Amino acid sequence: DVYKRQLYLVDSLLSANLDQFFTSLYYLTLPSLTLGLLISGVFERMVRVNLKQTLKADYVEAARARGIPERRIVVAHALKNALIPVITVLGLTFASLLGGAILTEVTFSWPGLANRLYQAISQRDYPVVQGIMVFLSVIVAMASILIDILNAYVDPRIRY
Repeated sequence: DVYKRQLYLVDSLLSANLDQFFTSLYYLTLPSLTLGLLISGVFERMVRVNLKQTLKADYVEAARARGIPERRIVVAHALKNALIPVITVLGLTFASLLGGAILTEVTFSWPGLANRLYQAISQRDYPVVQGIMVFLSVIVAMASILIDILNAYVDPRIRY
């Protein structure tokens, strides 16, 4: 059986079936766009506003005065500083993205953990609901720790 784990992309890769892989990608496109487009506008706006603000900073003006090309100023200096608040919000958005996954998986009948959670809630299977919620809580906590580590890496002023 091709779909043993019901992780369609992984199963198709493990079975070396490229036709199934591309079919899985095709069916994954709409749910992925549904989740991705929901938050992409917010992040695009945050990056743009933070980048505009960062480009007005004194150190950027000093870099321009030294003759550093504008592209290098944006990529090497300003973008890194503009991404600091975006990384923080990304960590907070991760939890709501998991909530959106429930709606997306149920809407598109995509088998997954969120769909299983919905079924367990519908059937009042409380041990399964508790198990999935604990698992998702651990995932969110790990993502939060990872975001804190990433913030410390991007912004050297932050130390723990």
